Amino acid sequence: MTSSAGPTDRGAHRQAGTRWARLRRDWPLLLMCLPAVGLLLLFHYVPLLGSVIAFQDYSPYVGIKDSPWVGLSNFQWLLLDESFWHATLNTLTITAFQLVFYFPVPIVLAILLDSVIRPRLRLFIQSIVYMPHFFSWVLVVTIFQQMFGGAGLLSQLLRENGYEGVDLMTNPDTFILLVTAESVWKDAGWGAIIFLAALAAIDQNLYEAAAVDGAGRWRRLWHITLPGLRPVVILLLILRLGDALNVGFEQFFLQRDAVGREAAEVLDTFIYWRTLLTGEWSYGAAAGLVKGVVGLILILVANKVAHRFGEQGIYKRAS
Repeated sequence: MTSSAGPTDRGAHRQAGTRWARLRRDWPLLLMCLPAVGLLLLFHYVPLLGSVIAFQDYSPYVGIKDSPWVGLSNFQWLLLDESFWHATLNTLTITAFQLVFYFPVPIVLAILLDSVIRPRLRLFIQSIVYMPHFFSWVLVVTIFQQMFGGAGLLSQLLRENGYEGVDLMTNPDTFILLVTAESVWKDAGWGAIIFLAALAAIDQNLYEAAAVDGAGRWRRLWHITLPGLRPVVILLLILRLGDALNVGFEQFFLQRDAVGREAAEVLDTFIYWRTLLTGEWSYGAAAGLVKGVVGLILILVANKVAHRFGEQGIYKRAS
């Protein structure tokens, strides 16, 4: 008696058997991931349900259930608000500037650290450059104030040598340079960790073979190191573009009064001032929802571009 199951049914059965075998094999790893997944669901996905207030005239005194529906009026009001577009332009400008002048710094730092031969010296340098990541933004801004403020070290040195002092902490024209320098000093060392791991994964035999063939240090860097880092660079670049509208609330909030709203207003501070201080909850939710949708679009577009260049991106291309 022959089986009536077709090739498709047999293929589906084998695939189900493979999945069950992988589940039995990897269940300890999946179990370890459950707390992280639970936290992600609790603090990131469950709060998404509250985005419904963007379509309401929400009042915390009556709750979501009894707040009246207003449709897309909050979004129409948002798109006609010049302050929103100014904050968006500031955010995108700062993001683009940091992509050009901050994003490559961890890559260069990782390559330099990887070239240090002595393990103890490398460990010492890594500890120094990692340390600022654990500082709060209050401490970082305070340190920069002591260095570049009107009474800071730079101004004192200039005055002692007969020049006029400068106050970079209150100059709106150089604010974009200031926040980029603060981000580089604080997080470049921490960001280099991923690139150091990528460098460790490159086959060392490639360097030895290239050296035997007469390739110098720069040719090995160009033809082996950078191609080995390319998948990680593209992946992090995609994730950075998806987070392009989040340039950091605390950093800009602490310096907003010093340089003025025109220079330091970004979307996060805009939502804070227009929501928590004025009680326009639905308006702020609409702005946050627009920011999230734009970030998702940027991720999808950047991932599509990565596929065009033959890279996997954050997810595989559909076959």
